[in-house]
Amino acid sequence: MMSPERTEHLTLPGVLTAEQAAETVAGILAVQRDSGAIPWFRGHHLDPWDHTEAAMALDTAGEHEAAARAYAWLARHQNADGSWYAAYHDGEADRPTDLSRETNFCAYIAVGVWHHYLATGDDAFLDRMWPVVYAAVEFVLRLQQPGGQIGWKREPDGTPVTDALLTGSSSIHQALRCALAVAEAREEPQPDWELATGALAHAVAHHPERFLDKGRYSMDWYYPVLGGAVTGAAAKERIESRWDDFVVPGLGVRCVVPNPWVTGGESCELALTLWAMGESDRALEILRSIGHLRAEGGMYWTGYVFEGERAVWPRELTTWTAGSLLLAVAALGGDEPTTAVFAGDRLPRGLSPDCCT
Repeated sequence: MMSPERTEHLTLPGVLTAEQAAETVAGILAVQRDSGAIPWFRGHHLDPWDHTEAAMALDTAGEHEAAARAYAWLARHQNADGSWYAAYHDGEADRPTDLSRETNFCAYIAVGVWHHYLATGDDAFLDRMWPVVYAAVEFVLRLQQPGGQIGWKREPDGTPVTDALLTGSSSIHQALRCALAVAEAREEPQPDWELATGALAHAVAHHPERFLDKGRYSMDWYYPVLGGAVTGAAAKERIESRWDDFVVPGLGVRCVVPNPWVTGGESCELALTLWAMGESDRALEILRSIGHLRAEGGMYWTGYVFEGERAVWPRELTTWTAGSLLLAVAALGGDEPTTAVFAGDRLPRGLSPDCCT
């Protein structure tokens, strides 16, 4: 296991000690394959979004070489159209198990690349990854709809699915801003991306009717705030409006109402959202509430059923759940690359979201 001295900055009272953080980082590293791939867990699938989330978590712990190998895996296996498949068995590039290509999965590489660059200052890495980010963004924006929202995916045969997901489009908004930051760092302005980002922000913030109704899911509740499209008083109003629907005191955040199931990933993402809103005390409370999901060995169970036959469910310890916890702790602890990516204060905003109707 890595030395706790390397994770002293990932301590948070009641959430993680340095020893526990080191154990969690080691757990993610143990799942990563020699190719750089980070599946959910060994023998399960890899998806590009959660693979990137886990790589970002490794960077928070100073495991920059391992994170760079994760991004190199994406660069090697990008499809000719700039996309990745939605799932690969155990991270084996020649064994995709879902040949659809989801836009928010593909966009998220921009968040990871920008985070890694901020963590390392590696200009050569940014140079290598720029064509990858560029192609991914172009793939995503080819599915942007006239109302600004982003179509969900392309089917295996290439058919575009123009229905849009609010959570997915909110995540893409964050990714586009990171992509613009990469472009700015390389002095390669992308005015079309700026227009697309502004139109997307406007759709997320003001036009819920342009998205499929997934209001039962907590991600649709907080992601417009986490993705940076809804801010200020509107963000606070949004979070307060459904707090009691989704937050289970002492246990975490429901994935979907009315199911009595809290999940670690959603809980950590809500904590990140609260932190970005300036509500660190409530963020800390949420993170403390999911200590019951920590397993022997430092990884985290995906979720817990808290009524009826109470039980950990499913019986899986996922890299992305552990990764989301480390990222939330890093943000609350002031880790600069993580705060820059999730607070968004230094990210380009695109043109005003109120420029379009």
